[in-house]
Amino acid sequence: QVQPVESGGGSVQAGESLRLSCAASGSIQSRNCLAWFRQAPGEEREGVVSIFFTRDGTFYTHYADPVQGRFTVSLDNAETTLYLSMNNLKPEDTAMYYCAAGTCAYRWFADFRQDDYRYWGQGTQVTVSS
Repeated sequence: QVQPVESGGGSVQAGESLRLSCAASGSIQSRNCLAWFRQAPGEEREGVVSIFFTRDGTFYTHYADPVQGRFTVSLDNAETTLYLSMNNLKPEDTAMYYCAAGTCAYRWFADFRQDDYRYWGQGTQVTVSS
């Protein structure tokens, strides 16, 4: 079983950076799809970045348009922690950020289908002020 636990959120000024971490009790790659989602107050939860792992260990990433070029996802060598490096943060990035793990097909992983993700963390808050 994979139980994600997020950390690293905080309050920053626009233009600053944060790095979120998602630690899992089991190997993250025991599930072939990982993702970061976020939910702003009064808004629906939306995908930020999704990762699809192939059986040979390679992986593909897909970033949502609003974060493309500013956010980067990475995985530690032990494959137990997923990171989200967020640069040039904007007030519109303010949200609760969630890490999720699940099983998905390659053809759908870029669609941020939330039903594909069985395991969700409790979230970490990111607040960006102008």
